[in-house]
Amino acid sequence: MKDLPELPAAPAAEPIELNKPHEMIVMIPRSKRVTLTGRRIYNALLQVSQARLAGMTEMPAADFMFEAPLPSILRTSGSDGEDRTAAKRYLKEMRGLEVDWESTAPGDGVKWRGFSMLSEVAIEVRQGENWVSWSYPPTIMAALREPSRWARINLDVLASLSTYASVALYEICARYRDNPSGVTSRKPVAWWADALSQAPAGTERREWRKFKNERVNPAIEEINAETDLEIELVEHKQGRAVMEAQFVVRKKKLAQPALRSTAAQVDANLVLRAESLGIRELKLEQLLREFGEDQVRAKIEVLERRAAKRELRTIDNVYAYLRSLLREQQDNVQEEAMEQPAIEAITPARPPTAAAAQTSWKDQRVQQLMNETKSLSPEQLKHFADKALADLAERGMASPVIRRRHAAGDFLFAMLGQFVVRAYAEETYGPNWDKEPSQ
Repeated sequence: MKDLPELPAAPAAEPIELNKPHEMIVMIPRSKRVTLTGRRIYNALLQVSQARLAGMTEMPAADFMFEAPLPSILRTSGSDGEDRTAAKRYLKEMRGLEVDWESTAPGDGVKWRGFSMLSEVAIEVRQGENWVSWSYPPTIMAALREPSRWARINLDVLASLSTYASVALYEICARYRDNPSGVTSRKPVAWWADALSQAPAGTERREWRKFKNERVNPAIEEINAETDLEIELVEHKQGRAVMEAQFVVRKKKLAQPALRSTAAQVDANLVLRAESLGIRELKLEQLLREFGEDQVRAKIEVLERRAAKRELRTIDNVYAYLRSLLREQQDNVQEEAMEQPAIEAITPARPPTAAAAQTSWKDQRVQQLMNETKSLSPEQLKHFADKALADLAERGMASPVIRRRHAAGDFLFAMLGQFVVRAYAEETYGPNWDKEPSQ
């Protein structure tokens, strides 16, 4: 396999920028949600592709595949998750997602309707490293190579923004950074709600007053605090009703290159672990902003351990339960009650501390069972995965994410993997597999 270069290296003081065509700035989903991390990764793919195209003397064939190391794509997008399964989730999202692309210019409307974000995508291992390959529909490829009008998008700035609305609004306003008028186009408030929302157009939207308070105002505050722009909402009314809106856009004086905010990075693997518990990414982002990643990760581990204990009742509202754990300052008693898990997570979140250097009998037993499970044949592993899925379904915990992992043959994924190991242990060693033999 030929060696391909890493992402184009930029000096430390220079930002990674994408000249994003105007017709690609407003992206409105048609069938399902676009995630914050998915949009960031897509911009990173566009930036890599544009850099490659700039070095070509002619337009490549329609089936041309761009390539890059997966960890580089994730770092460029602001994600520190290098888990292959997590990355595949976002890349598959782009391959199957159809969107309407709109220009922000007055009267332009929809430029391309129903285009997939990617034509094809694949991940493969090359010399121990994950690489991603992707291609675009021809129309997108042409616009990317020779955009007639574009907005300069700083990917480090996007990585510092923590909500989907902030990213979408910043991209729109960046298009007017050097516009003499200093204001965006004037659009109906319903248009702005579609342009700044992750959910498909046509779904029920909250009234503008509530949408503004919940999504738009926090996005304005974050953009003004974290980016090279200052923006201000201007509303236009008919009578007492707000009918249209636009934004004043000003460049900050002596703006410094934005630094990547580690607080805003999204760990793709953590997102998947949360979704396997039934917590959507939007809810997880709220918790990360309020409590910080370390605390959220620790309490998700608590939830995973609790979920693996068959004798405990199913949690009705997992998000509310997780939030209560995070808000509880003195939760040592709760954690100690859950400390001895039936099955530990298949993928440890962090190295053990010095206090945990001496491994207990149960820890050794769990590690032994995990190793045995990993060595099973695909047919044997599927047998136990089927039993695990049935067990999860009986407990009301077989989320869509878990069912997709099972259907894809990813049997050792997060919580599904925990229950697979449990099913193997019970069938192989009996119900007392986790009881230490008497001395």
